Amino acid sequence: MPQHLALKVSELDAHYGDFQALWNVSFEVKKGEMVSIIGANGSGKSTLLNSIAGLLAPSRGTIEFFGERIDGLLPHETVPRGITLVPEGRRVFPRLTVYENLVMGSYTPKTRAKKDETLTKIY
Repeated sequence: MPQHLALKVSELDAHYGDFQALWNVSFEVKKGEMVSIIGANGSGKSTLLNSIAGLLAPSRGTIEFFGERIDGLLPHETVPRGITLVPEGRRVFPRLTVYENLVMGSYTPKTRAKKDETLTKIY
């Protein structure tokens, strides 16, 4: 994969049991580019992101992140590479403050090393 590509998804299919949720999805995201995934409810947005993050194993196709194949990796293997999901509206730790929720995300060595720097910019 060319060095300018951050993410490449090729011919991705995903299933939940017998139900096929994604068919032949392909796209590329260049380094530094911002991309949005939009669509109606039930169109496969969450399934696509879950596949990229390792929460759902694709049934066909490949996912590459900065030239490394990541399809088939588990979430604890994608997080250190910089791939995570932030659930929207789920109140993941509802009794914690915003600050405490952010600190919860700094558990990998790479993020722990920059935790104070990052939180200083936010607060």
